[in-house]
Amino acid sequence: MTQKKQRYLWLAVGLSVILLLIVTLTVGVFRSYQRPYRKIIKESGLDPNLVYAVIKAESGFREHAKSTAGAVGLMQILPSTAEFVCEMNGLEFSPEKLNEGDYNVTIGCLYLNYLLKRFTVTETALCAYNAGEGTVSEWLSESAYSADGLTLKQIPYAETRSYIKKITKFRKIYEILY
Repeated sequence: MTQKKQRYLWLAVGLSVILLLIVTLTVGVFRSYQRPYRKIIKESGLDPNLVYAVIKAESGFREHAKSTAGAVGLMQILPSTAEFVCEMNGLEFSPEKLNEGDYNVTIGCLYLNYLLKRFTVTETALCAYNAGEGTVSEWLSESAYSADGLTLKQIPYAETRSYIKKITKFRKIYEILY
């Protein structure tokens, strides 16, 4: 075999390996940033990338996730919050269904919609999703945390600050991928 043919052969092998790596990495990334429950999320009217970012941050897409605070399911809804959302929207409250993906995402989207209307600023609404709306209302009333009563210039809880960073990162990844 001539030197020229050997170079072409090595080039072909190298390109094949690179292509295989690209395909493998792409499949891995898409699996890590999945998009189930599309119909429910679309019907909610929310930005799908935001909802998927919340699900990824809250539960990592584990339907049976449960927090130490008692929040359950994909969107980590407290049973008391689910009951409030169901009552507000004329739905039947079913605590045993909170681990079912469709039900949990429906309730979670309704709650997120409610918070976005109540707080109007997305980051503030997400803080309320994480820390509780009463807590965020208190923060907004204190000049140390908010200058205008709508946006937070500082988030007092380290966990909530970290949560907002995760949501922002995951949302950007979903926007790039989809």
